[in-house]
Amino acid sequence: MNRYGRAAAALAFALAVAACSGDPESSTAPPAASAGAKTASGATRFYVDADGAAARELRRVTEQGRTEEAALLKKIAERPAAIWIGDRDPHDRVRDITAAAQRAGQMPVLVAYHIPDRDCGRFSAGGAADAGEYRTWIARFAEGIGDRPAWVVVEPDALAHILDDCTRGGRAAERLGLLREAVQTLKRRPAIRVYLDAGNAGWIADPAAWVEPMREAGAEEADGFAFNVSNFFTTEESTEAARRLSDGLGGAHFVIDTSRNGNGPLREGGDSWCNPKGRALGAEPTTETGDERLDALLWVKRPGESDGECGRGEPKAGDWFHGYALDLVRNTR
Repeated sequence: MNRYGRAAAALAFALAVAACSGDPESSTAPPAASAGAKTASGATRFYVDADGAAARELRRVTEQGRTEEAALLKKIAERPAAIWIGDRDPHDRVRDITAAAQRAGQMPVLVAYHIPDRDCGRFSAGGAADAGEYRTWIARFAEGIGDRPAWVVVEPDALAHILDDCTRGGRAAERLGLLREAVQTLKRRPAIRVYLDAGNAGWIADPAAWVEPMREAGAEEADGFAFNVSNFFTTEESTEAARRLSDGLGGAHFVIDTSRNGNGPLREGGDSWCNPKGRALGAEPTTETGDERLDALLWVKRPGESDGECGRGEPKAGDWFHGYALDLVRNTR
């Protein structure tokens, strides 16, 4: 059974067991406003990373005179995408990114990705050695941002992976606590907007089973939750599932990753989440969503970067996958 096809009964049971006790009051208050550059219409202008893999690849093929490929890659390289941070000490990199974004009059989107037992030892294995190291790491992350504005997506897959081997020995409660502490640490900074990752439409079989674990993980102290990160479910599917989860959290706001959802997920055959064929870029990042709970469409997964080796010889997770990047653009309608 792949990571996005678990039975609903197992999902509900495992999350219920992992959840701690308590029932904090829910809040319907909208997320606090963040500082940052705005367009003439009032939309947030997100940061375009001139040093990302897509930008570097664009420069390379341009220098080689490969004009057709360059034209395709511009549709990725010149769009804002999140920057994933998993460095052993994140402080200087986070500082430099947020400072560059502030100079450009743009809002950076960062992904905090260093939870212990990250990805349960799979393609994106790594993370902090233990809880103490993670607490130090997230504090350094927040210090690197300082008083500059940023949006931060907290630990993709970490909440949903309490179903997996990461939880052996009763570690689910520890992970939920670390997520809550990460949210709290980041929210102490005046201009950070925080979104706790909450899986995708394939994982949310029973939204009610997610509510208490999300509260324990700090969802109600965050500005909202992130949905569909690194996955392919359509914006419509994602919005529908996210709104059901939002209802259980008293109207929590959310953001949706649209980076590769233009053709939706692979519905049959193969790995539906690991570099599936036939996928396309989705809607470009914007805060103009027309939905009072949907704060933004974002490119959280960086298009063109591999999901993992997938048993077919692809690049390792996070490395540039040139042919896949070109196909994403060619498939986009």
